Amino acid sequence: MELAETVFLSEIVRQAEIAKLSATRLKSKDDETNSLEIWCSLQSILIASGNVSKILWPSRQRSKERGENLRSLLGIENGNMLEERKLRNHFEHYDERIGDWCKTNQSAVYIDSKIEPFETGVSGIEQFAHREYNPLTKVFMFRGEKFDIGGLLVELEKLTEKCGQYVLS
Repeated sequence: MELAETVFLSEIVRQAEIAKLSATRLKSKDDETNSLEIWCSLQSILIASGNVSKILWPSRQRSKERGENLRSLLGIENGNMLEERKLRNHFEHYDERIGDWCKTNQSAVYIDSKIEPFETGVSGIEQFAHREYNPLTKVFMFRGEKFDIGGLLVELEKLTEKCGQYVLS
C-alpha cells in the first residue's frame, strides 16, 4: 500500500472518530435545553462526514482516480449515503440559502434551529422552518428535505471498520 493511501485512510478514521465523538455529545444533550450544543454537534458530524466524502468522491478531476481506488480498496459501492453532501452544503452555504429565501418570501416568519421530537406538519408553520432536528429519530430536515443522521453515523462506523485492516485506529 502506498503512503498516500495510508494517509487518506487514516484521515477517514480520524474524521469518523470526530463524528462519533460529536454524536456522543449530541446524545448526552438530547434531553437538555442547551440547543446550541446540539447544533454544534450536528455541524461537526456534517463537516466530518463531508470531509470523508471528499476523500472518497473528490470533486477535482485530477483526484477522481484516487477516490475510485480508495472506494475499490474498501469495497464501497455506488449509492453509499456518504457520497451525498447536500446537507453539509446547506450548512456551508447557509448565507446563500438565507439570501435566496428572503428574496422569494414575503413572510416575516422565519423558523430556524428547531429541535422537535414530533413530525413536521403538525403545526402548520412548516413552510417557514429551515433547519430542524428530531432527537428521537435522528432525522435532520432542511426546508422539508429529510436527512438520516443516524444512518450517516452507522455508515461512518462501517467505514472505520473497513479502514481498520489497513491503518491503526
